[in-house]
Amino acid sequence: MAREFDIVVLGGGPGGYVAAIRAAQAGKSVAIVEQGKLGGTCLHRGCIPSKAFLKSAAVYQTVKHAATYGVDVPESFLRFEQVKQRKQEIVDGLEAGIQHLMKKGKIEVFHGRGSILGPSIFSPMPGTISVEPEEGEGELILPRQLIVATGSRPRPLNGLAFDSEYVLSSDDALDMADLPKSIVIIGGGVIGVEWASMLTDFDVAVTVVEFSDRILPTEDAAVSREVARQLKKRGVKIHTGAAAQSDTFRMSEDGVSIAIDRNGEQTTLEADKLLVAIGRMANVEGIGIENTNIVVENGFIQVDDHFRTKDQHIYAIGDVIGRLQLAHVASAEGVKAVEAIVHGTTTPLEYAFVPRCIYSVPEAASVGLTEDEAKRAGMDVKVGSFSFNGLGKARIEGEAAGFIKLVSDAKTDDLVGVHIVGPKATELISEGGLALVLNATAWEVGQLVHPHPALSEAFGEAALAVDGLAVHA
Repeated sequence: MAREFDIVVLGGGPGGYVAAIRAAQAGKSVAIVEQGKLGGTCLHRGCIPSKAFLKSAAVYQTVKHAATYGVDVPESFLRFEQVKQRKQEIVDGLEAGIQHLMKKGKIEVFHGRGSILGPSIFSPMPGTISVEPEEGEGELILPRQLIVATGSRPRPLNGLAFDSEYVLSSDDALDMADLPKSIVIIGGGVIGVEWASMLTDFDVAVTVVEFSDRILPTEDAAVSREVARQLKKRGVKIHTGAAAQSDTFRMSEDGVSIAIDRNGEQTTLEADKLLVAIGRMANVEGIGIENTNIVVENGFIQVDDHFRTKDQHIYAIGDVIGRLQLAHVASAEGVKAVEAIVHGTTTPLEYAFVPRCIYSVPEAASVGLTEDEAKRAGMDVKVGSFSFNGLGKARIEGEAAGFIKLVSDAKTDDLVGVHIVGPKATELISEGGLALVLNATAWEVGQLVHPHPALSEAFGEAALAVDGLAVHA
């Protein structure tokens, strides 16, 4: 006999499991259907494992350059097997924590592939959910409300499928048995840049190919230029305005080769492996959408401001709706969706206030509008920036590259964008996000007395610089 729940969540990633916890806190009976492991892509194939690799790469580089800090380290060896082991221990520990939260919230977890069979006989309700595990018999569950949080997967290059050996997705790259000597990365967005930074620090020869005229094309132009400059300084070769020609791809005993086209001129690149990082596609297949009124456009489920689909008892959140494909965004959307279910409405999620982070070396982070976006919106823009090279703490840390840039609307003096390249950028950006949430002006940010010595001093100086008042510029 089918079991009934107030809310069923398809997908146990950072959107799904957070939504389930919030629903349980509201007193609802809740179930999660997860085909893989709790934590989803973020925990097992994205955020956490890649950042664990990045940390090991940073430590390796610190040891190699320890003499800079007056520490003599005769030899340094990278043991990639131990790097992978540490990564897995972190992942396993965090997964155990999520499992504990499920038990604490009395949230039932069904392991298997979930799909919507059709309209429920208990109308008005979503369709019956079929759960098909890898082994054993399937089950049927009946939700009063359904949240689809099935996430996304790496997008392949047209005409070139992933093979997990020579043509890698970011998922595949995390499972490499050994580091290659060289790699070509197709895609200079966030994922491509993070892998380029990590692999060059692991002493891999890296080439990045980006179709746009600059890497990180959705970020502020100044951020793109600085990140590119620092990557090139560390030996990464970057080809922008270049299109990879999948039909030219070849494999041999010596590795792979692929031609890129740049303004009609072709260049052949050779490496041990090819990593394709050109974005992600929503997991909308095989979950029974055809049995609902859900609308899919351009590969993504369409929702309103309350994350409700065209099927009034079905909601969708996270990568599958194609807004900002970030783990923290999926979690926030999950909370908002549950609020809408419980209360009938919710305040819209302000995507403009969501930080975007790049965990490269140096790190980069942003929130709000770029300078160009602000100008296109018709604003008379004022900009203030301050270099980390002017801070004692940045020099002490040995990471003085980069800057903080604030974008302000000259008419209102309100801050509309914050952009950081440099040490701990992904931590510092929260001060910028809070400033935007509070509708702060640059002058107000500049009134905060920042500690000295500290990296956050750059915020105060950049804020003062908006009106030409920076002290140490």
